[in-house]
Amino acid sequence: MPERGSGGPSGPRIRVGRPSRRARTLLLTAGVLAVLAMLFVMFAGFWTDWLWYRSVDYSSVFTKTLWTKIGMFAVFGLLMAAAIGFNIWLAHRLRPPLSAMSLEQQSLDRYRMGLAPYKKWILLGIMALVGLISGASAAGQWRTWLMWVNGVAFGTKDPQFHKDVSFFAFDLPFYRFLLSFGFAAAILSLIAAALVHYLYGGLRVTTPGARATAQATGHLSVLLGLFVALKAVAYWLDRYGLAVKSGDFKSTDNWTGLKYVDANAYLPAKTILFIIAIICALLFFATIWRRTWQLPVIGFGLMVLSAILIGGLYPAIVQKFQVSPNEQSKEAPYIKKNIDATRKAYDIDDSQVRDYKGTSKAGNETLRDAADTTASMRLLDPSVVSPTFQQKQQVRGYYQFPQTLDVDRYKHDGKEQDTVVGLREINTDGIPEKNWINEHFKYTHGYGMVAAKGTEVDKDGAPAFTEKDLPPKGDKGKYEGRVYYGEKTTQYSIVGGPQKELDYADDNGEKTYSYKGKSGVDLSNPVNRAAYAVTFSEPQILYSGAIGDGSRILYNRTPKERVEAVAPWLTIDGDPYPAVVDGRIKWIVDAYTTSNGYPYSSRTTLGDTTADSLTDGQRSVVAQQNRVNYIRNSVKATVDAYTGDVQMYQWDKKDPVLKTWMKAFPGTVKPKSAIGSELMDHLRYPQDLFKVQRDLLQTYHVTSPSQFYSGSERWQVPDDPTHKGNAVPPYYLSMKMPDQKSQQFQLTTTFNPNKRETLGAFMAVEADARSNDYGKIRILRLPPNTTVSGPSQVQSKFNSDPDIAEKINLLKRGDSEVEYGNLMTVPLEGGLLYAEPVYVRGAGTNYPRMRKVLVTYGEQIAFEDTLEQALDKVFDTEGRTDEGEDTTGPGGDRDEGDQGGEPENATVEQALKDAQKAYDDGQKALEKGDWQEYGKQQKELEDALKEASEAENKGGKNKGGSGS
Repeated sequence: MPERGSGGPSGPRIRVGRPSRRARTLLLTAGVLAVLAMLFVMFAGFWTDWLWYRSVDYSSVFTKTLWTKIGMFAVFGLLMAAAIGFNIWLAHRLRPPLSAMSLEQQSLDRYRMGLAPYKKWILLGIMALVGLISGASAAGQWRTWLMWVNGVAFGTKDPQFHKDVSFFAFDLPFYRFLLSFGFAAAILSLIAAALVHYLYGGLRVTTPGARATAQATGHLSVLLGLFVALKAVAYWLDRYGLAVKSGDFKSTDNWTGLKYVDANAYLPAKTILFIIAIICALLFFATIWRRTWQLPVIGFGLMVLSAILIGGLYPAIVQKFQVSPNEQSKEAPYIKKNIDATRKAYDIDDSQVRDYKGTSKAGNETLRDAADTTASMRLLDPSVVSPTFQQKQQVRGYYQFPQTLDVDRYKHDGKEQDTVVGLREINTDGIPEKNWINEHFKYTHGYGMVAAKGTEVDKDGAPAFTEKDLPPKGDKGKYEGRVYYGEKTTQYSIVGGPQKELDYADDNGEKTYSYKGKSGVDLSNPVNRAAYAVTFSEPQILYSGAIGDGSRILYNRTPKERVEAVAPWLTIDGDPYPAVVDGRIKWIVDAYTTSNGYPYSSRTTLGDTTADSLTDGQRSVVAQQNRVNYIRNSVKATVDAYTGDVQMYQWDKKDPVLKTWMKAFPGTVKPKSAIGSELMDHLRYPQDLFKVQRDLLQTYHVTSPSQFYSGSERWQVPDDPTHKGNAVPPYYLSMKMPDQKSQQFQLTTTFNPNKRETLGAFMAVEADARSNDYGKIRILRLPPNTTVSGPSQVQSKFNSDPDIAEKINLLKRGDSEVEYGNLMTVPLEGGLLYAEPVYVRGAGTNYPRMRKVLVTYGEQIAFEDTLEQALDKVFDTEGRTDEGEDTTGPGGDRDEGDQGGEPENATVEQALKDAQKAYDDGQKALEKGDWQEYGKQQKELEDALKEASEAENKGGKNKGGSGS
């Protein structure tokens, strides 16, 4: 017989219901393991961060930041949860004892009955949810809190409210945060209370009779009163906010501060609205006793209407009928305030602007002598010669140099000279056999600095190296050359354990090494290994036999990354540069303090203003705050290339923003006096700050409100003539300005008049940290109607000259490529001297060599093998000896000069025939795959082309002197 309750006459009964005990156990175990895994992932992130900060001796930064975030999370999370929970509880307590007999209330009864058993849990859940969200949001404001509680006075007052700038920079942001938190609490409490009142009958939508009980009316009125009171506070703070309000005005898109309509319409309007809001809030509070919303609703309507009329319509009327008819006169006082504040906030208020003719009446001999003493022309372009460094000094495929090298100063033969430098860093893409051990254990570091004279090249047009080879040799002496931390070192390495590292290779084979520094985190602890296995998603870290006693993991290895991590309140310059200091390679990193709350100072966007033709992802500024209106180079930092040790020094002793952060994180920044003498030799004015300042000086070089208003004197940063569409980069150059007696290391740039290609101004800043004038900005302003060529016009002049074009085409023979180097500008005896190196990337080679120099002064142009020859030709002083005697003029003619141009023409013709033959033979060798013969013919091709060029130049000189 079938079993009772079975679904049919036969077959087993299928049980549907709770899973078996074993299944429940498995599910519970899986759930517990999943939770534990999630907790361990969270723990791993926290633990590895702590270990890293401890390894760099900046654990105080980690703990201070962490506890500040926890404190903000807890305080504001609890406050929000308490506010919401209290209002829900109060609304429930004020519910009517009996619900009205209506369909609406009968429908709500079902929800009330369903929620009754879970009321406490629902209340706790809502409080927990809003508390977590609010706490997480508040934790993100840890910088705002620390700046408010540690704020230091600027000692400068704003011109409108006469408050110290620190109020706008440190206090106002925190008050606005508190206000936004208050608004969120009031709105959420109002919504939660209204829902509870509705659910329990305190508010009625369709039920006949009163729409709200007296208790609900009083409760919601108080919440609305609080909201309106907060709005009154917002109106009051908005008054001060006008001083840091952004907007467009005439010649600038980033205007900040009050204008006439703000001071005479918006400011009084905000004050009136503040008073109206206070009255409206009091009316809402009075509802507790009056039990009617009639007056508060009228008051609220009046406030809204006033906001439209007083806050919107009235300022528009003032603008149209008072300002627009005579805008320049009305706005002049406010323009002056903006000019003064902006110049002070960007530290350009002491810029020295002087008029400069742009033309010279000096004689050629005077100009030629001045050209030798005014500037040391840096012919080696750090953005062009990196492939040459790579070709000649890479040594092995697993090394690399940065795409753009750096410019520093070193002594050669007892004399300081501009030097192009780069580090030979590890290149994991060039590892012969890529695997986990090779990438992370064997190929762990680069080796050695490579340096070359900035003003010279060798006879082959390649850099004249002063430090080279492996192991390193040159004029830097003995130093620790291993580079474990660098701009290209972006992945982790595990060092110091049983696995030996490749140190370098030479003619005797590979040398091994084991890291002896104290950098990185010890992996001997299994908990640490497990944490890093999770952090780097690499399980082999947990069980690999290559890790043992002494193993340490190195990561966060780029200089910018390390400084930004230990000082998260700083903005990091995009171009760290290496220097040999006290027997070690150290990266020098410039860092900035910024603010977005300097009253009346116009804003700039760091990512945009610091971009130029050389900026790439590696050289971009690391900004905590991209929109700023105050900046100082307040910190000079170093990162040891071997140990990764980070040191920060207070560079700007007056900066109140740095003082504030030093109060918040005591002991992290050393005093300026701690900077060693050798390090001081290599400190320089930073490029990104200079680019920000030059961007502002396009407009703010004028101090007259009328000139500012008209925009007639506005400049623009020219495009790089060899990289169209990108701003020309500033150049480091040893030179002297007209008011200086000797050459100084300077950072220079040019300006064009707005929407013109002529030269508008030349700007230089003293870049040598040892100079008493360090940071002094000198600007030479050319006449508005000048016809002096700007960079683009100079480049066009070079390219369009028939003789130069013919010679350039000659250099391009045999599939060679021509590259133009940095176009340098130097003020010289009232005029402007331009010089540009020309590089040739020969066929069959993958690196450029400097073959020619372009020089122009006034209308004279020269295209010669050397700078000296080009200057001689431009100034018509060819053939003079070092003593200045003319050996090719009357009484000193050479035999070759008496023969006219025929021998030279014959030589040119023969050289071109030799070049063609070498090219043809090279192509035949290429087809056969005979690379040795191909290389030989390419060398003969280059020699023949060089001989043709020299013969042609010599012939032209004997025929027509300078050719000008």
